[in-house]
Amino acid sequence: MNYVRQSPTSRRMAWPLQMGGLLMLLLPNLFPSLFSPLGRSYPSLFSEWNAPKSMHVHLLNRALQQQTSNAQEADLWSPLPNQGWEACADNQDTQSLHRKSQVYIQVFLDGGLNQQRMGICDAVAVAKILNATLVIPYLEVNPVWQDPSSFAEIFDVDHFINILSGDVSVVKELPSEYSWSTREYYATGIRATRIKTASVHASATWYLENVLPVMQSYGIVAIAPFSHRLAFDNLPSDIQHLRCKVNFNALVFVPHVRTLGDTLVSRLRSPPSMNKASSATHFHVRENDRAGAGKYVVLHLRFDKDMAAHSACDFGGGKAEKLALAKYRQVLWQGRVLNSQFTDEELRGQGRCPLTPEEIGLLLTALGFNNSTRLYLASHKVYGGEARISALRQLFPFMEDKKSLASSHELSEVEGKASLLAALDYYVSMQSDIFISASPGNMHNALLGHRAYKNLKTIRPNMTLLGKLFLNKTMEWSEFQRAIQQGHKNRQGQMRLRKEKQSIYTYPAPDCMCKT
Repeated sequence: MNYVRQSPTSRRMAWPLQMGGLLMLLLPNLFPSLFSPLGRSYPSLFSEWNAPKSMHVHLLNRALQQQTSNAQEADLWSPLPNQGWEACADNQDTQSLHRKSQVYIQVFLDGGLNQQRMGICDAVAVAKILNATLVIPYLEVNPVWQDPSSFAEIFDVDHFINILSGDVSVVKELPSEYSWSTREYYATGIRATRIKTASVHASATWYLENVLPVMQSYGIVAIAPFSHRLAFDNLPSDIQHLRCKVNFNALVFVPHVRTLGDTLVSRLRSPPSMNKASSATHFHVRENDRAGAGKYVVLHLRFDKDMAAHSACDFGGGKAEKLALAKYRQVLWQGRVLNSQFTDEELRGQGRCPLTPEEIGLLLTALGFNNSTRLYLASHKVYGGEARISALRQLFPFMEDKKSLASSHELSEVEGKASLLAALDYYVSMQSDIFISASPGNMHNALLGHRAYKNLKTIRPNMTLLGKLFLNKTMEWSEFQRAIQQGHKNRQGQMRLRKEKQSIYTYPAPDCMCKT
């Protein structure tokens, strides 16, 4: 047999290569979350660790040099004028309950915090329609956020019950004779007291015909699932007012979330620290001379991995990112994502691509926000991490979030609890001078409605316009800025009346509001 004898040097060089190959084979078994498309807790090794390239280098370079006039900045930060509507859901006369209802209704709510919030409002309304006592809603553990926090750990239960005491009877727990009616009980089989057939946006009549008889027979009824299970139209005005009262008055976060929120707001309204001021390369004006001094804008940066994958858009991460997101999309949705049938150009032209941190930064700059703006980042987890946010941070060096504003000790009661962290962001967002969301979603819709109810400025990105502008790779900054300002002139908090089938929680007028 003929063979070539390896020299000692060759053997020394081959050994590390062999060990490296062995390590690559073992890594997926040792750390599967780094490679698995279902690893939500950690980034995928080959899709997120590489810093994405800027998709709009020319615009970004010009935006970094942009200076805003005093008049433009003053107009941007000015509060909304009176628009002829005022909050009145909390002023509606209510009749005191003569006696406590002896039949009970339970609801089991899925989704994230803001979806559950809308479900709570609907549950109170359904209890009123059925003249039933509502048990404090049970919040399901969301498979994405993995937060087991209960209603009482997020919302002030006593405040909730007291505010609604003249409208609906609400109890913290069932009386002993109904103690068997638990979530576990309904999970083990078909139960006569559980309603599973409530259609999306069911009418009041449907509840009276299908739920009331069950409740009268057994004294209790449980509805699960209960998400978007009450229509927005053809309901009595007192029921609509009640939904608004729950959303805007009865649902208040627990004291420690409000206290921490006030701390963050106070720090956002204070002058930025000197070390951050020195890092702002174009900090041309003194803090006290700014129209935005003592003010801040909240950016809800809705750009997590699920959203990036589901959109099927290109986000500048190259071929590796496209393949990783395609695999992730296939595992989660098994080909049910219709967007994947379109090209990136088609999706962007239709406004169906979520804005990247770089793109929302360019939008904010074109609107007139400058690099001295105090920007609070409300977000769960940004796909791509700090590398993806770097362009936004270049434009807005005074960008903050929960962890940059508060100590680990201050955050200890909410850390690791997605619903409480979202509640904290919601609270800070409601106190802000301006709110903007990078892409529509439940938090965007909830805050859009709540801030409209309070007549607070909220900027709604024109997604179709932005998609088309970002496709134009030769557009000059001046032309881009003109198009942005013109396309968002009437998208900064102007009151929009609710149309048929639209959510009362997103468009509170005219159902929740009165003409001034």
